[in-house]
Amino acid sequence: MTERLEEAEAFVSERVAAPEVAMVLGSGLGAFADTLREAQVVPYVEIPHMPLSEVAGHAGNLVVGTCRGKRVAAMQGRFHLYEGYAVREVVFGVRLMAALGAKTLIVTNAAGGISTSLAPGDLMLIKDQLNLTGTSVVGQSVGTGPRFVDMTEAFDPALRRVAVEVAEGQGVSLAEGVYAGLLGPAYETPAEVRMLRTLGADAVGMSTVLEVIAARQQGMRVLGISCITNLASGMSGAALNHEDVTETAAAAKPRFEGLLDAVIEQL
Repeated sequence: MTERLEEAEAFVSERVAAPEVAMVLGSGLGAFADTLREAQVVPYVEIPHMPLSEVAGHAGNLVVGTCRGKRVAAMQGRFHLYEGYAVREVVFGVRLMAALGAKTLIVTNAAGGISTSLAPGDLMLIKDQLNLTGTSVVGQSVGTGPRFVDMTEAFDPALRRVAVEVAEGQGVSLAEGVYAGLLGPAYETPAEVRMLRTLGADAVGMSTVLEVIAARQQGMRVLGISCITNLASGMSGAALNHEDVTETAAAAKPRFEGLLDAVIEQL
């Protein structure tokens, strides 16, 4: 895997300038990459050993450009365990952006709301996570990263304070909560949602947690933001589908992009 990352890094670094900030843009949220100035687009299919994103709402591009004077590398689409990828493939993009030079990761996702205080369209700052995928970043450690990763402050407290201050200044409601990452691809049952609430989860999805572990392993600071696209199973009586997820995420685009833009300016 180290050799594969080196090959991918060599390929991409010949085409783009080194980024300071890395981003993973989740379902329906990839349009933020289109706002980057002087953007260079490298399709995943061209990058050696890069997995391909096959889920609707994930364009499958690495976009590198500038935002508020910062060099940003943004993944338009991520890779999921439920697509059949191994953990090392799920986190390949995050490790690649770290190898390119990014020191901060902003990870985003579309999530189902479990807390009764959350509604579709809300933005939630992730303060902690529950990795319930049944696996983790295992095997040989990559680069200088430790095998035993400290996750005490998985989501950087200083970055979270920046996000809260920015949201307050913009008049944007920004909840804070715990994100639970499950394997998928089936949505959770009502019984599973009740279990997750008992465990302390405020929102649930099928991504993010492994990327955060890999980022911390590489020494990156992490900020996480969820877009609540639906109420979790059993809370509204409505059936869940991916189309509604991407539509709700798209509707939150102005608030989401404005928040990210201002947060990056403060980094």
